[in-house]
Amino acid sequence: MTENALLIRADASTRIGTGHLTRCLALAQTWEDSGGEVVFITVCESAGLLQRLSDEGFRIVALERSYPDPADWEVTSQVLATHPNAWVVLDGYYFDSTYQRQVKEAGHPLLVIDDIAHLEHYYADIVLNQNIRADELHYECELSTHLLLGTQYVLLRREFLQWKGWKREIPDVARKVLITLGGSDPDNITLKIISAMNKLKLKDLEIKVVIGPSNPHMPLLKEAVEHSPLPISLLPSPEDMPELMAWADVAVSGAGSTCWEMAFMELPSALLVLADNQKSIAKGLTEAGAALNLGWFENVTGSQVTNRLVRLLNDRQSRSQMRHLGRTLVDGAGNQRVATTLLETNTNLARYLKERNANPTSCQ
Repeated sequence: MTENALLIRADASTRIGTGHLTRCLALAQTWEDSGGEVVFITVCESAGLLQRLSDEGFRIVALERSYPDPADWEVTSQVLATHPNAWVVLDGYYFDSTYQRQVKEAGHPLLVIDDIAHLEHYYADIVLNQNIRADELHYECELSTHLLLGTQYVLLRREFLQWKGWKREIPDVARKVLITLGGSDPDNITLKIISAMNKLKLKDLEIKVVIGPSNPHMPLLKEAVEHSPLPISLLPSPEDMPELMAWADVAVSGAGSTCWEMAFMELPSALLVLADNQKSIAKGLTEAGAALNLGWFENVTGSQVTNRLVRLLNDRQSRSQMRHLGRTLVDGAGNQRVATTLLETNTNLARYLKERNANPTSCQ
Protein backbone atom coordinates (compact mmCIF):
# COMPACT_ATOMS: atom_id res chain seq x y z
CA MET A 1 0.00 0.00 0.00
CA THR A 2 2.94 2.30 -0.63
CA GLU A 3 0.88 4.76 -2.67
CA ASN A 4 -1.53 5.11 0.26
CA ALA A 5 1.14 5.45 2.92
CA LEU A 6 1.72 8.30 5.34
CA LEU A 7 5.31 8.72 6.55
CA ILE A 8 5.45 10.88 9.67
CA ARG A 9 8.70 12.46 10.85
CA ALA A 10 8.25 13.95 14.35
CA ASP A 11 10.03 13.69 17.71
CA ALA A 12 9.26 13.83 21.42
CA SER A 13 11.61 14.60 24.30
CA THR A 14 11.86 16.41 27.61
CA ARG A 15 13.22 19.45 25.78
CA ILE A 16 10.64 19.75 22.98
CA GLY A 17 7.72 18.03 24.69
CA THR A 18 5.30 15.52 23.21
CA GLY A 19 2.90 17.81 21.33
CA HIS A 20 4.42 17.37 17.86
CA LEU A 21 4.17 13.60 17.99
CA THR A 22 0.78 13.58 19.69
CA ARG A 23 -0.99 15.69 17.07
CA CYS A 24 0.59 13.58 14.35
CA LEU A 25 -0.91 10.56 16.09
CA ALA A 26 -4.34 12.11 15.56
CA LEU A 27 -3.73 12.48 11.81
CA ALA A 28 -2.32 8.95 11.68
CA GLN A 29 -5.49 7.53 13.22
CA THR A 30 -7.66 9.23 10.62
CA TRP A 31 -5.40 8.04 7.80
CA GLU A 32 -5.47 4.48 9.14
CA ASP A 33 -9.26 4.59 9.46
CA SER A 34 -9.45 5.42 5.75
CA GLY A 35 -7.44 2.30 4.92
CA GLY A 36 -3.97 3.81 4.69
CA GLU A 37 -0.63 2.66 6.06
CA VAL A 38 1.26 4.81 8.59
CA VAL A 39 4.97 4.80 9.47
CA PHE A 40 6.43 6.95 12.26
CA ILE A 41 10.09 7.94 11.91
CA THR A 42 11.02 9.34 15.29
CA VAL A 43 13.45 10.14 18.06
CA CYS A 44 11.17 9.55 21.02
CA GLU A 45 12.37 9.56 24.63
CA SER A 46 8.97 8.52 26.00
CA ALA A 47 8.54 4.77 26.33
CA GLY A 48 4.85 5.32 27.03
CA LEU A 49 4.30 7.26 23.84
CA LEU A 50 6.21 4.70 21.80
CA GLN A 51 4.03 2.00 23.31
CA ARG A 52 0.93 3.98 22.36
CA LEU A 53 2.07 4.15 18.72
CA SER A 54 2.82 0.44 18.76
CA ASP A 55 -0.54 -0.41 20.32
CA GLU A 56 -2.24 1.56 17.55
CA GLY A 57 -0.59 -0.74 15.02
CA PHE A 58 1.71 1.82 13.44
CA ARG A 59 5.15 0.87 12.22
CA ILE A 60 7.93 2.69 14.09
CA VAL A 61 11.38 3.47 12.72
CA ALA A 62 13.45 4.64 15.68
CA LEU A 63 16.20 7.19 15.11
CA GLU A 64 19.09 7.84 17.50
CA ARG A 65 19.67 11.46 16.51
CA SER A 66 17.64 14.24 14.93
CA TYR A 67 18.41 16.59 12.07
CA PRO A 68 20.74 18.40 11.47
CA ASP A 69 22.67 15.25 12.36
CA PRO A 70 23.21 13.54 8.97
CA ALA A 71 22.12 10.19 10.46
CA ASP A 72 18.54 11.52 10.47
CA TRP A 73 18.25 12.01 6.72
CA GLU A 74 20.30 8.89 6.00
CA VAL A 75 17.70 6.67 7.68
CA THR A 76 14.67 8.74 6.73
CA SER A 77 15.59 8.76 3.04
CA GLN A 78 15.85 4.97 3.12
CA VAL A 79 12.31 4.72 4.47
CA LEU A 80 11.07 7.14 1.83
CA ALA A 81 12.71 5.09 -0.91
CA THR A 82 10.72 2.01 0.11
CA HIS A 83 7.42 3.95 -0.08
CA PRO A 84 7.31 5.67 -3.49
CA ASN A 85 4.68 8.38 -3.87
CA ALA A 86 3.85 8.29 -0.15
CA TRP A 87 2.88 11.46 1.67
CA VAL A 88 5.53 12.72 4.10
CA VAL A 89 4.55 14.72 7.20
CA LEU A 90 7.13 16.88 8.98
CA ASP A 91 6.31 18.30 12.41
CA GLY A 92 9.21 20.01 14.20
CA TYR A 93 10.86 23.41 14.09
CA TYR A 94 14.25 22.08 13.00
CA PHE A 95 12.95 20.59 9.75
CA ASP A 96 14.21 23.54 7.76
CA SER A 97 13.96 24.51 4.09
CA THR A 98 16.84 22.22 3.19
CA TYR A 99 15.18 19.19 4.77
CA GLN A 100 11.90 19.97 3.03
CA ARG A 101 13.63 20.35 -0.32
CA GLN A 102 15.31 16.96 0.13
CA VAL A 103 11.91 15.34 0.69
CA LYS A 104 10.55 16.94 -2.47
CA GLU A 105 13.62 15.99 -4.51
CA ALA A 106 13.06 12.40 -3.37
CA GLY A 107 9.73 12.55 -5.21
CA HIS A 108 7.26 12.75 -2.32
CA PRO A 109 4.28 15.01 -1.65
CA LEU A 110 4.91 16.89 1.58
CA LEU A 111 2.78 18.19 4.45
CA VAL A 112 4.54 20.47 6.93
CA ILE A 113 2.87 21.19 10.28
CA ASP A 114 4.19 24.54 11.43
CA ASP A 115 3.08 27.06 14.07
CA ILE A 116 5.32 30.08 13.55
CA ALA A 117 6.18 30.69 9.85
CA HIS A 118 9.86 31.06 10.74
CA LEU A 119 11.56 29.57 7.68
CA GLU A 120 12.90 31.47 4.69
CA HIS A 121 10.96 29.15 2.38
CA TYR A 122 8.49 26.27 2.60
CA TYR A 123 8.71 23.66 -0.15
CA ALA A 124 5.66 21.76 1.11
CA ASP A 125 2.61 20.93 -0.96
CA ILE A 126 0.54 21.67 2.15
CA VAL A 127 1.36 23.79 5.21
CA LEU A 128 -0.87 23.22 8.23
CA ASN A 129 -1.13 25.65 11.13
CA GLN A 130 -4.05 24.70 13.36
CA ASN A 131 -3.74 27.65 15.74
CA ILE A 132 -6.02 30.60 16.27
CA ARG A 133 -5.21 33.57 14.01
CA ALA A 134 -2.82 31.47 11.93
CA ASP A 135 -4.03 33.38 8.87
CA GLU A 136 -2.22 36.47 10.18
CA LEU A 137 1.15 34.82 9.51
CA HIS A 138 2.96 34.99 6.19
CA TYR A 139 4.42 31.77 4.76
CA GLU A 140 7.03 32.19 2.03
CA CYS A 141 6.24 29.14 -0.06
CA GLU A 142 5.67 27.59 -3.47
CA LEU A 143 3.06 28.93 -5.86
CA SER A 144 1.16 25.64 -5.54
CA THR A 145 1.38 25.34 -1.76
CA HIS A 146 -2.01 24.84 -0.11
CA LEU A 147 -2.31 26.63 3.24
CA LEU A 148 -4.55 25.11 5.92
CA LEU A 149 -4.71 27.83 8.56
CA GLY A 150 -6.87 28.07 11.65
CA THR A 151 -8.67 26.04 14.27
CA GLN A 152 -10.99 24.43 11.72
CA TYR A 153 -8.00 22.16 11.01
CA VAL A 154 -7.25 21.14 14.60
CA LEU A 155 -6.12 17.51 14.81
CA LEU A 156 -7.83 15.56 17.59
CA ARG A 157 -7.11 12.02 18.67
CA ARG A 158 -9.80 9.40 18.31
CA GLU A 159 -10.63 9.34 22.01
CA PHE A 160 -11.65 13.01 21.91
CA LEU A 161 -13.83 12.68 18.83
CA GLN A 162 -15.99 10.17 20.69
CA TRP A 163 -17.23 13.10 22.84
CA LYS A 164 -18.54 15.13 19.91
CA GLY A 165 -22.17 15.08 21.04
CA TRP A 166 -21.43 15.79 24.70
CA LYS A 167 -22.42 19.08 26.35
CA ARG A 168 -20.87 20.52 29.51
CA GLU A 169 -22.79 21.83 32.50
CA ILE A 170 -21.40 24.96 34.18
CA PRO A 171 -21.68 25.04 38.00
CA ASP A 172 -22.10 28.30 39.89
CA VAL A 173 -18.74 27.74 41.58
CA ALA A 174 -16.07 25.58 39.95
CA ARG A 175 -14.56 23.09 42.40
CA LYS A 176 -12.95 20.42 40.20
CA VAL A 177 -9.59 21.56 38.85
CA LEU A 178 -7.41 19.73 36.32
CA ILE A 179 -3.73 20.67 36.10
CA THR A 180 -1.87 19.58 32.98
CA LEU A 181 1.42 21.23 32.01
CA GLY A 182 2.47 19.14 29.03
CA GLY A 183 4.22 15.89 28.41
CA SER A 184 7.56 16.90 29.93
CA ASP A 185 7.35 20.11 32.02
CA PRO A 186 11.15 20.46 32.30
CA ASP A 187 10.91 23.55 34.53
CA ASN A 188 8.48 21.85 36.94
CA ILE A 189 5.80 24.51 36.63
CA THR A 190 3.39 21.90 37.95
CA LEU A 191 4.96 22.30 41.40
CA LYS A 192 4.46 26.07 41.20
CA ILE A 193 0.77 25.62 40.39
CA ILE A 194 0.25 23.10 43.19
CA SER A 195 1.76 25.61 45.63
CA ALA A 196 -0.62 28.30 44.32
CA MET A 197 -3.60 25.96 44.66
CA ASN A 198 -2.70 25.31 48.29
CA LYS A 199 -3.51 28.96 49.03
CA LEU A 200 -7.05 28.79 47.67
CA LYS A 201 -9.67 29.26 50.40
CA LEU A 202 -12.61 27.73 48.55
CA LYS A 203 -14.37 24.77 50.15
CA ASP A 204 -14.69 21.31 48.62
CA LEU A 205 -11.97 21.73 46.05
CA GLU A 206 -10.81 18.58 44.27
CA ILE A 207 -7.64 18.67 42.18
CA LYS A 208 -6.20 16.20 39.69
CA VAL A 209 -2.69 16.67 38.31
CA VAL A 210 -1.63 15.02 35.06
CA ILE A 211 2.02 14.00 34.93
CA GLY A 212 3.19 13.64 31.34
CA PRO A 213 5.19 10.68 30.03
CA SER A 214 8.48 12.63 29.93
CA ASN A 215 8.13 14.47 33.26
CA PRO A 216 11.28 13.97 35.41
CA HIS A 217 9.91 15.52 38.62
CA MET A 218 7.68 12.82 40.09
CA PRO A 219 9.49 12.55 43.49
CA LEU A 220 9.16 16.30 44.16
CA LEU A 221 5.53 16.32 43.09
CA LYS A 222 4.67 13.37 45.32
CA GLU A 223 6.23 15.13 48.28
CA ALA A 224 4.27 18.32 47.54
CA VAL A 225 0.98 16.43 47.32
CA GLU A 226 1.63 14.57 50.57
CA HIS A 227 2.04 17.89 52.41
CA SER A 228 -0.87 19.66 50.73
CA PRO A 229 -3.98 20.56 52.74
CA LEU A 230 -6.08 19.89 49.63
CA PRO A 231 -7.21 16.59 48.11
CA ILE A 232 -4.80 16.33 45.17
CA SER A 233 -4.36 13.25 42.97
CA LEU A 234 -1.30 12.69 40.79
CA LEU A 235 -2.11 10.91 37.53
CA PRO A 236 0.97 9.72 35.60
CA SER A 237 0.21 9.38 31.87
CA PRO A 238 -3.54 8.79 32.25
CA GLU A 239 -5.12 6.72 29.52
CA ASP A 240 -8.34 8.74 29.22
CA MET A 241 -7.69 12.48 29.00
CA PRO A 242 -11.14 13.27 27.58
CA GLU A 243 -12.76 11.69 30.65
CA LEU A 244 -10.58 13.83 32.92
CA MET A 245 -11.45 16.96 30.96
CA ALA A 246 -15.14 16.09 31.18
CA TRP A 247 -14.77 15.64 34.96
CA ALA A 248 -13.09 19.01 35.50
CA ASP A 249 -14.82 22.38 35.89
CA VAL A 250 -11.63 24.32 35.11
CA ALA A 251 -8.16 23.45 33.83
CA VAL A 252 -4.75 25.02 34.38
CA SER A 253 -2.67 24.20 31.33
CA GLY A 254 0.20 25.17 29.11
CA ALA A 255 -0.84 27.09 25.99
CA GLY A 256 0.15 24.34 23.56
CA SER A 257 -1.89 21.84 21.58
CA THR A 258 -3.77 20.80 24.73
CA CYS A 259 -5.68 24.09 24.34
CA TRP A 260 -7.52 22.68 21.35
CA GLU A 261 -8.46 19.50 23.19
CA MET A 262 -9.83 21.57 26.06
CA ALA A 263 -11.69 23.84 23.64
CA PHE A 264 -13.34 20.83 22.02
CA MET A 265 -14.26 19.49 25.46
CA GLU A 266 -15.75 22.90 26.34
CA LEU A 267 -13.42 23.12 29.34
CA PRO A 268 -12.77 26.64 30.73
CA SER A 269 -9.03 27.10 31.13
CA ALA A 270 -6.31 29.27 32.62
CA LEU A 271 -3.21 29.18 30.43
CA LEU A 272 0.46 29.50 31.19
CA VAL A 273 2.83 30.37 28.37
CA LEU A 274 5.62 27.79 28.59
CA ALA A 275 7.41 28.48 25.28
CA ASP A 276 7.69 31.28 22.73
CA ASN A 277 5.47 29.49 20.23
CA GLN A 278 2.62 29.49 22.79
CA LYS A 279 2.43 33.26 23.19
CA SER A 280 0.17 33.87 20.22
CA ILE A 281 -2.14 31.00 21.20
CA ALA A 282 -2.66 32.31 24.73
CA LYS A 283 -3.11 35.87 23.47
CA GLY A 284 -5.54 34.87 20.73
CA LEU A 285 -7.69 32.67 22.97
CA THR A 286 -7.83 35.33 25.67
CA GLU A 287 -8.79 38.11 23.26
CA ALA A 288 -11.49 35.84 21.84
CA GLY A 289 -12.84 35.27 25.36
CA ALA A 290 -12.14 31.52 25.15
CA ALA A 291 -9.49 31.27 27.90
CA LEU A 292 -7.64 33.17 30.62
CA ASN A 293 -4.00 34.03 29.99
CA LEU A 294 -1.89 33.81 33.17
CA GLY A 295 1.20 34.94 31.26
CA TRP A 296 4.79 33.82 30.85
CA PHE A 297 5.56 31.05 33.36
CA GLU A 298 8.71 32.69 34.73
CA ASN A 299 7.06 36.05 35.35
CA VAL A 300 3.80 35.09 36.99
CA THR A 301 3.93 34.72 40.78
CA GLY A 302 2.16 32.13 42.86
CA SER A 303 -0.05 34.77 44.45
CA GLN A 304 -1.07 36.07 41.01
CA VAL A 305 -2.04 32.56 39.96
CA THR A 306 -4.03 32.10 43.17
CA ASN A 307 -5.91 35.40 42.83
CA ARG A 308 -6.82 34.94 39.18
CA LEU A 309 -7.94 31.35 39.74
CA VAL A 310 -10.20 32.43 42.60
CA ARG A 311 -11.91 34.87 40.27
CA LEU A 312 -12.31 32.32 37.51
CA LEU A 313 -13.63 29.62 39.81
CA ASN A 314 -16.31 32.04 41.05
CA ASP A 315 -17.14 33.62 37.68
CA ARG A 316 -19.82 31.43 36.12
CA GLN A 317 -20.49 33.87 33.28
CA SER A 318 -16.87 33.84 32.08
CA ARG A 319 -16.71 30.05 32.29
CA SER A 320 -19.96 29.72 30.38
CA GLN A 321 -18.60 31.95 27.62
CA MET A 322 -15.41 29.88 27.42
CA ARG A 323 -17.48 26.70 27.13
CA HIS A 324 -19.49 28.08 24.23
CA LEU A 325 -16.55 29.58 22.33
CA GLY A 326 -14.39 26.46 22.75
CA ARG A 327 -16.63 24.20 20.69
CA THR A 328 -17.19 27.05 18.22
CA LEU A 329 -13.44 27.21 17.60
CA VAL A 330 -12.85 23.44 17.47
CA ASP A 331 -15.72 21.47 15.96
CA GLY A 332 -14.00 18.08 15.69
CA ALA A 333 -13.92 17.91 11.89
CA GLY A 334 -10.32 19.08 11.46
CA ASN A 335 -8.84 15.61 10.99
CA GLN A 336 -11.17 14.84 8.12
CA ARG A 337 -10.60 18.23 6.49
CA VAL A 338 -6.83 17.67 6.49
CA ALA A 339 -7.06 14.05 5.29
CA THR A 340 -9.44 15.06 2.50
CA THR A 341 -7.02 17.77 1.37
CA LEU A 342 -4.20 15.23 1.23
CA LEU A 343 -6.25 12.92 -0.98
CA GLU A 344 -7.43 15.75 -3.23
CA THR A 345 -3.87 17.03 -3.60
CA ASN A 346 -2.77 13.57 -4.70
CA THR A 347 -5.15 13.72 -7.65
CA ASN A 348 -3.63 17.04 -8.78
CA LEU A 349 -0.01 16.25 -7.99
CA ALA A 350 1.11 16.10 -11.62
CA ARG A 351 -0.03 19.67 -12.17
CA TYR A 352 1.63 20.81 -8.94
CA LEU A 353 4.93 19.23 -9.94
CA LYS A 354 4.91 21.09 -13.25
CA GLU A 355 4.26 24.39 -11.47
CA ARG A 356 7.06 23.69 -9.03
CA ASN A 357 9.59 23.72 -11.86
CA ALA A 358 9.06 27.44 -12.12
CA ASN A 359 10.83 29.92 -9.86
CA PRO A 360 9.48 29.84 -6.27
CA THR A 361 6.76 32.43 -5.75
CA SER A 362 5.38 33.57 -2.43
CA CYS A 363 1.87 32.52 -1.56
CA GLN A 364 -0.56 34.96 0.01
